[in-house]
Amino acid sequence: MTGHLPHGHVPGLYELRVEGHLDDHWVEWFEHLELTRGSDGTTALRGPVADQAALHSLLNKVRDLGMVLISVRMLGSSASPPGDP
Repeated sequence: MTGHLPHGHVPGLYELRVEGHLDDHWVEWFEHLELTRGSDGTTALRGPVADQAALHSLLNKVRDLGMVLISVRMLGSSASPPGDP
C-alpha cells in the first residue's frame, strides 16, 4: 500500500456521532456536514468527506474541542445512489 488514492477516487459519505447536541453554528466549522440532533442526546454529522486526510481533520476538530466521539461510519461513496452503500 503506497498511500496514494486510486485513480477516479470519489469522496465517501461519513457519519460522525458525538455526545451532546451541537448548535447550528458548528456547521461551518465542520465543513458544512449536516447536523442531526438525536433524541438520545447525541449529534450526528453526515456528509461527503473528500479523502482520508479530510476525515482525520474532522476527527482532530472533535478531539480539539474536547467532544466525546461515539462512532465513525462510512455510509458509502458519494457516487452511490441513496440506500446503496
